[in-house]
Amino acid sequence: MRSVTFGCATSLDGFIARADHSTDWLRWNDEVAALSNALWSTVDAVVMGRKTYEVAVRAGTTAYPGVANYVCSRTLARAPDPAVVVVSEEAVDFVDRLKRSAGRGICVMGGGELGTALLAAGLVDRVGLNVHPILLGSGIPLFHPISESVQLRLEQTTPLPGGCVYLLYRVGGPTEA
Repeated sequence: MRSVTFGCATSLDGFIARADHSTDWLRWNDEVAALSNALWSTVDAVVMGRKTYEVAVRAGTTAYPGVANYVCSRTLARAPDPAVVVVSEEAVDFVDRLKRSAGRGICVMGGGELGTALLAAGLVDRVGLNVHPILLGSGIPLFHPISESVQLRLEQTTPLPGGCVYLLYRVGGPTEA
């Protein structure tokens, strides 16, 4: 079965964007690029929600090269790039089927709604967070309410320039006391 990693950048107070969806506070550098490239070398599919995809398109990224690109949306008819497949079925059902298919890892990018739904369904194996040293105070939350807690086990901590910290967690398993 394929591994699913939910990856996202977040403010220290748990927001992935300002209320207006802006991400002008994100810090990008060579070390973040290296971490991203390490993840990309293990996956052959990226899944994101419509809102995350629209942010990527506004930033100039219509598709990620070398991987299958999927956007889960009930409202988007088609993507501006023919390399992107718009998935109109329930995201949980689609990712479950994708996870059971042959292939390498799957990266679920951004999108607290999508990430929360997949975590609640038990489909996420790892959570990778680039925590930025900023308190936004409000905005779009990293995670949405979930009916049951999800145990995480820390696998990696990487301090980054500018005060960011990359955290990689394995979902499930025993936690240390």
